[in-house]
Amino acid sequence: MKKRIELIACVGNYKKLSLFSTVEEMNQTVREYKDTIKLSVKRSDVQARLISLLELLKRHSCKYIGVSFMCKNTIADKLAVSYKTIQRLMKKLEALGMIKQYEMKRHTNMNQTANAIVILPLKEEMTDKNTHIEAQKCPTKTTTPSLKQNIINNKRNDVPVSQNKVVKSFSKANFIAHWVPERFADLTSCYYNESQTIQELWKVVKQCNRVVNYATSERAFTPQQELNIGIRAFKEFVMKVKDNKKMQNKFGYFNGIVNNLMDKLYFDQDFLESF
Repeated sequence: MKKRIELIACVGNYKKLSLFSTVEEMNQTVREYKDTIKLSVKRSDVQARLISLLELLKRHSCKYIGVSFMCKNTIADKLAVSYKTIQRLMKKLEALGMIKQYEMKRHTNMNQTANAIVILPLKEEMTDKNTHIEAQKCPTKTTTPSLKQNIINNKRNDVPVSQNKVVKSFSKANFIAHWVPERFADLTSCYYNESQTIQELWKVVKQCNRVVNYATSERAFTPQQELNIGIRAFKEFVMKVKDNKKMQNKFGYFNGIVNNLMDKLYFDQDFLESF
């Protein structure tokens, strides 16, 4: 007998299924998973398909970080493979502990709809979080400092005051990482002051420029084309913000703009030949 579907496809449940705090945290996890696939899967064609599927799920998991809800037919069309192949690839990713699928039903008629596909955090991260929680729940039995702790405290006390001031000044620094193109940084810094925000926006552009040949690591667009698209996408994003467009997640919304622009320009011969 088929198990009853309990989860309703709604914003609240998608948010509950999200296990990541930031897009970068999800991206780092996917990078680790891709390395694992290359080591654990022997067949190169299966490797390529698993990585392509994982990349696709990642690109469509920014609104609710780590949670996508594309139907398998849509995924099959985007990857140019059969529905059955997608089913097998999904089961393989589940067996590797990288994703989990949840059956969902519509809130209107309670009929089954597309599964929610959740990218799972690394097991080490989940263990660290659980350990941290347990540490908060179970305080140490004694408050007497150990000999090692006394030595550490004495060393800290020996640090000159001037050195402490230098450390504090570095903590207030707000430098943009070197790997963010200068033109993109100059434009985005007109609207955002925090370097972390600017870096996250550029990471969105980088992750949307998908690999088209895993043997050579060739991407759909060259670095110059990628930068041009990033600037055009950010200008469109700013216009949407000025129009008071509702955004639950600015990085997810920006991801959608970049994806749509890249899908359009990938077949624009004039754009491709202009660089």
